[in-house]
Amino acid sequence: MRVQPAGTADHLRTVMHRDRETIGALAGVKADHERSVAQKTRRVVMASLGVMQEQKAGRKRIRALALAAILIVFFVVGPTVWWIADTLIDEEHLAGLVPQICIWSFLLISALLGCALLAGWLRRRS
Repeated sequence: MRVQPAGTADHLRTVMHRDRETIGALAGVKADHERSVAQKTRRVVMASLGVMQEQKAGRKRIRALALAAILIVFFVVGPTVWWIADTLIDEEHLAGLVPQICIWSFLLISALLGCALLAGWLRRRS
């Protein structure tokens, strides 16, 4: 904005225009515009709140799935590990078909669980 010398017609027009804007703002002339801006702002804030709540629910769901995975590992893989350790200690060999199948299934389940955990961790990072 260009500065104009005091007393010129352009300067007086600029001062009067500023005074009208100030008086209009004080009198509430642009109240409809301000109300629409306030409503638009409120809608944006409420949408942001909805997104934040969805993210929080997603984190809770991920936490519940992680807990379920840990319990599955504890109750499914735990007895297999116990059985393998017991077999190694008692019979001192793993040459039979059943022990070998159990060992391979244990390794497969452990590898799948590790892949699932790694995929979840990488997904969360990106």
